[in-house]
This record gives sequence, structure tokens and C-alpha cells, in this order.
Amino acid sequence: MRLGKTGIETTQNAFGALPIQRISDDEAVKLLRMAYEGGMTYFDTARAYSDSEHKVGLAFEGMRDKVFIATKTGAVTAEGFWNDLETSLRTLRTDYIDVYQFHNPAFCPRPGDESGLYDAILKAKEQGKIRHIAITNHRLSVAKEAIESGLYELLQFPFSYLCDDKDIEIVDMCKKADMGFVAMKALSGGLITDSGAAYAFIAQYDNVLPIWGVQRETELNEWLSYMDNAPVMNDELKKIIDDDRKAVAGDFCRGCGYCMPCPAGIEINNCARMALLLRRAPSAAWLSDEWQQKMAKIDDCLHCNACKGKCPYGLDTPTLLEKNLDDYRMVLSGKITV
Repeated sequence: MRLGKTGIETTQNAFGALPIQRISDDEAVKLLRMAYEGGMTYFDTARAYSDSEHKVGLAFEGMRDKVFIATKTGAVTAEGFWNDLETSLRTLRTDYIDVYQFHNPAFCPRPGDESGLYDAILKAKEQGKIRHIAITNHRLSVAKEAIESGLYELLQFPFSYLCDDKDIEIVDMCKKADMGFVAMKALSGGLITDSGAAYAFIAQYDNVLPIWGVQRETELNEWLSYMDNAPVMNDELKKIIDDDRKAVAGDFCRGCGYCMPCPAGIEINNCARMALLLRRAPSAAWLSDEWQQKMAKIDDCLHCNACKGKCPYGLDTPTLLEKNLDDYRMVLSGKITV
């Protein structure tokens, strides 16, 4: 597939490098090299993913021209931007980045604005340190503004078969603007458990590149197996998708984590969707003593509403936390079975 005006051509199956921060250097390098040898050429990381960039750099040093590397900056000032860029170049062991993305800003950076971010990224491109200017977001309004501005070559945005018509409209807008579209959260933060259905849904959109978060060889092998034997949408997969859409209807936490940290120590990005996790994944791990203690922290909520204000989906997070705690305790008491 071709990623819009970037001109990047890659297989419609990309590697999300957030999870490799949880494994060793050797394990990560092995996994990344396996992905490349299996046909993946697009690798997405970020300055915010602790040592993920370092591991990507280790894996592809000496073969830089064979892969596309995308990373992100969460900087809010021009000075922070240059610090992040130079750090990324150093840790990735490269002198250029293929796709450099503003990481979920609350606004759409533009030339001459107060932040100075767009002027800085444009200068970095002129210097050859980055090749394509991009933005990631979770907000429909910012995503639309970025597309309509004509300032960006690529958008990374949540997209899965749990999306709605507004999300599909973003995909269509990108296609009309010849703007690359990278799908994050293609498994909706773990709520989607059928990889074949997830793959087949996205494959229907020839301008969408999904990045799958990979941490284990078993996960990677599953995605690589689809390179030669891709699941195709059929009645069986449509039924899985329809059933899942009904089960996850309404407001639900995607687990993006932009509400964190919580001043009361609540692990909001999992606690606010615990009821769904219990029903859609093996429940034993979520019912451990450790998780019972984490869920109990919801009782300590300060009702400061900071999480509500930071949620890119506009969720009433405190209410969602309370509801999930009630359901969790019903499961523990045996009044609800999962």
C-alpha cells in the first residue's frame, strides 16, 4: 500500500513498538528482525515509550535504508521539540526519521502559532533530519483540522471495527486529501480478541496502515501469517464484528492513558474498562489480589475531575470508574458470572 502523499510504500501490516519496552534488548532486537524478515517494513515508536527507540535503533543499525521508522514528540515548545528530535536521532542510531509525528497535541500546530512547533518541524525537514511531517491524535476535531489544513502528510488515529461513522469519515477525508492514515488501537486496547476479524476489517480500507502492538513471538507470528494468508471478510467474521459491536455499545474506555497519572493512584486506563476486560479476556488475572487492591483505590477518588477533563473521548471518567467498581464487586461476590 501507499501512504498517501508521503509516497511510502509498505505492506498493510506494521509493527507497533510500544510493547517492546517491557522486554530485554536481545528479545526486542530478535522480534524486530523477525518482523522485518517476515515482510514488515514500517515500525512505529515514540520518545515517550521509555527505551523503545533504543531497541529499534539496535535492531536496524546498518540496514536503515531497508525500513521506515516513525517516531513522535510530545513537546509543547520549540525548545522541547529540538531536544526530543536530537534524542530520538541518537537513540535510533540514525541521521533521519522517515515520519516524525506530533504526539496527540490538544491543538493542531500551525506555522507562526505561539508554540513554534510547526515552524520547528518544518525546519527539521528542510535540514533533512525528518522526511515527512505527521500528527497523531484521539480527538475528532483536531484530526479534522489537521487534514483540512493541508500541513500534514500523515495522520495516526484510533481505528478498529468498534469505530463509528465519524471515525470512518476521518479515513475517507484522508483518502481524498491523499494523506497517509495509520491506524492505532486496531485491537481497541485489547477489547478486540479476534485478530482475523480485526485484520479483515481494516484490509477493506486500502489507505489504512494498521500498527499492531507486538511483545511476543506468538503475537508476531500471528500477524506475519496473514501476509500470505490474509483473512477476508465473510459472513462468519461479520457476525463476530456485529456481536462485538453490540457487546461494547455506548461509551467505553479505550485505554489510551491520556487521563493519567491519577492523583489518587488509580490505574484509570484499565480500571475504567474492567467490566469489559472481565468479559472479553481470561478473567482470572483480573481477579487477582493485586487487581482487587488496584480496583479498591477507586474508593479513594478525589473527584477532582482531572481525568474527565483530559479524556480525548469526552467520557465521564469518575462515573465510569464507579460503575466498573460496582460490577467488579458483583463478580467477586458471585452475583455476576463472567
